Amino acid sequence: MKRVKLLEEAVGSGASELRNLAQREDWENAEAVHDELRAAILRNELPAGMILNQVHVARRLGVSRTPLREAFRMLQREGLIEGESNKRMRVAGLSLAGLEDLYAMRILLEGLAIRLTVPRLSNEGLSALRDLLKEMEKFAQIEDYEAWEVPHRRFHAGLVQYAGDRQRSEIVKLSEHADRYRRAYTTEAPRAWAKGIKEHKAILDACVQRDPLAAADRLARHYSSVVLGLLGMLAPEHEPVAVRTAMRMLVSESSKENNR
Repeated sequence: MKRVKLLEEAVGSGASELRNLAQREDWENAEAVHDELRAAILRNELPAGMILNQVHVARRLGVSRTPLREAFRMLQREGLIEGESNKRMRVAGLSLAGLEDLYAMRILLEGLAIRLTVPRLSNEGLSALRDLLKEMEKFAQIEDYEAWEVPHRRFHAGLVQYAGDRQRSEIVKLSEHADRYRRAYTTEAPRAWAKGIKEHKAILDACVQRDPLAAADRLARHYSSVVLGLLGMLAPEHEPVAVRTAMRMLVSESSKENNR
């Protein structure tokens, strides 16, 4: 399994990594080029720190420089690449600030979304979540991240399925941006596979018990485990203020609900 490059590790020109990109002659527009590059970055096929030379990327994709420049601008606005010069960009590194921002936002937004969803989950919906968890367990046993991620994404989507359209759209975007951090934690943190399955089971148990407050609390603790697990490997001295604040806000709201 390819090791995920953490934080700001330097990577070379990435000639071998560019071979992961599709080579076509019929790119529709800059958005299609952007989507190809974005997916490769989020899957860590273009790893953090890798230099993206416009000439080399254009040649590999089979696209002209104009749509590629626009695709680069779109990726830069998303924070996925950083400028080094007019012709060279670099895949943004995984940062402590980025880790905290993403997971603090996920805790608050998905904490609300799961509280809206749990009371409306049907027996069929709960059965679907159980089936997805079984698939996750199967792939976790063999530590196949790519296969595990498919039911994992569907499981989390099921937990927030009755939130509003805009909420769910933002949740999907945050989940996609969190993929590089999630991949690093799951594949490199000690006991992450077993711990993750245990936490997902606890979330599902709260859903089955029709307890939206417990479900939100367990989801938040699950996300905080990812942050603390990565910090334990990368920067044990770092205090994740944003994540702890988000956790306190969620727990505080839950306490108020219980006291009504």
